[in-house]
Amino acid sequence: MCMEDPSRQCKGMLIITAPGQGAQAPGFLAPWLELPGVAERLGAAGELAGCDLIKAGTTAGAEEITDTAVAQPLLVAAALAAAGALAGGRGGDVRAEAAAGHSVGELAAGVIAGVLAEDDAMRLVRVRGTAMAAAAAAEPTGMTAVLGGEVDAVLAAIGKAGLTPANVNGAGQVVAAGAVAALNALAADPPSGARLRPLQVAGAFHTAYMAPAVAALRGAAAGVAVADPAMTLLSDADGAAVTTGKEWLERIVAQVAAPVRWDLCMATMADLGVTAFIELPPAGTLAGLAKRALPGVAVCALKTPGQLDAARDMLAEHAAAGLVPAHLPEWRLVVAPTSGTFRPCGDPGQVGVVVTRGGEHPVTAPWDLAPSQIIEWLAEDGDPVSEGQPLVRVQPAEAR
Repeated sequence: MCMEDPSRQCKGMLIITAPGQGAQAPGFLAPWLELPGVAERLGAAGELAGCDLIKAGTTAGAEEITDTAVAQPLLVAAALAAAGALAGGRGGDVRAEAAAGHSVGELAAGVIAGVLAEDDAMRLVRVRGTAMAAAAAAEPTGMTAVLGGEVDAVLAAIGKAGLTPANVNGAGQVVAAGAVAALNALAADPPSGARLRPLQVAGAFHTAYMAPAVAALRGAAAGVAVADPAMTLLSDADGAAVTTGKEWLERIVAQVAAPVRWDLCMATMADLGVTAFIELPPAGTLAGLAKRALPGVAVCALKTPGQLDAARDMLAEHAAAGLVPAHLPEWRLVVAPTSGTFRPCGDPGQVGVVVTRGGEHPVTAPWDLAPSQIIEWLAEDGDPVSEGQPLVRVQPAEAR
């Protein structure tokens, strides 16, 4: 929240967001190449990513940019190029108070928040995209957006079909992911009141199918230097504001095979008192969710350079310079690593286990956890849980 200071007026909080895979569209980068320095920046990013990003963003067809190994670096590079233009050429130094990214957009958000260098982000997204493409090619999988319907009924139908709620986006949108046969089963028996829309992605991202990609990204991340965020930086895992670069890096690695909880990110935005929301290109998806879930918040979907002046005006109106830093929520959520039956336990550093037919899966936090840090249990012994479901609210040691 913005805190009052007698010497200055609080103008509100602005968050910069970066979209994830599926937001790309043929030719979306073409108008941005007319800006000075953008072509050179994208050319350099393409060399690090191992693909021609200028071609991908201008003349490539929809099928080509659906390729995960192309789509992911394209999205990160596009978001950072637009952030640089928004900042007036100061790299990714956008004077906002907060940042967040959806899925692969977290890498762009991390650069904007000062956690890692842009070159390192492009090196990581090259590994991430290639490894996730390989994992997706191992067997036929996909993703389907479930729009509308009652949330519990939607989640129950997704679980019944043997799928994972890979993206819980809020505003009536959940994305189911898994085997093609299971997606077909969901389509044949959809939840009441919901519409199903298959997504143009190459596989079941943010599910257990991506486990091999987690290992590949962890290896690449081991040599990356990170700094603590220079602004409030939200995590897709549970919507928490991450306070250290080390934890952020651990989270984006694990997130490859874990559900994206954008609904919880927007809940944190509301808690923090966000008053303005800018989505970097290819914008539209996150801006649409924000308009429905964050009433009263000014929203800008930055699609073309023609909207830069409006976005800069929004930045100026909600200027972060001179404001008291936002108060970060002093709690985090620990979520289920897979679907099954939850059993709590008191082992040091472990919340419990999720029991499945294949055995027990430990539920751990990405930080040292003592029993005294548990604030509230959100699931009880014996409860059925789905992958990504919040199990317990805890207070990290640094917030005590």
